[in-house]
Amino acid sequence: MLAKAGIVSAVFTLTLISSVYAAPPTQGNRQSMVHDMGTSVMPFDLTRTQHIFEMTVSGGIQDVVARDATDVSQISLIRMHLQHEAELFKAGNYSDPTMLHGADMPGIKDLEAGAAGVRVSYQPLADGARIIFHTDDLTLLTAIHRWFGAQLSDHGADATYR
Repeated sequence: MLAKAGIVSAVFTLTLISSVYAAPPTQGNRQSMVHDMGTSVMPFDLTRTQHIFEMTVSGGIQDVVARDATDVSQISLIRMHLQHEAELFKAGNYSDPTMLHGADMPGIKDLEAGAAGVRVSYQPLADGARIIFHTDDLTLLTAIHRWFGAQLSDHGADATYR
């Protein structure tokens, strides 16, 4: 009986190890993972909202809007979350995006290190909210654009570009 238990334990351990060292997820799987894990960072429902990214000559604009403009509960959750995130970003704290997308997300390290060079502002919208990023620093501008591109890729159908 102990030998059988040892075999089961060994199989479990090998399965666990192989899952940890498995090949990176395909893009479709990554998008599903980000969608499924979204509730660990964002209080709103990703299926009922849309992320919209716009890269500008001075930074970028990130909108999150309710797909149904009359969905007051989602709009309230979006506004609360984006207002909170804008405050964190002003301080160079990008821990929420890295929790969801990973610490090696393009642009994040530069944005954290150069927080003083990025002006971040929050703006409520009729159907959600907006965070505006503005910088005069070319390195930080590139970091914002790289970060937006990575989010677009990771969010898949939950995001679009304007």
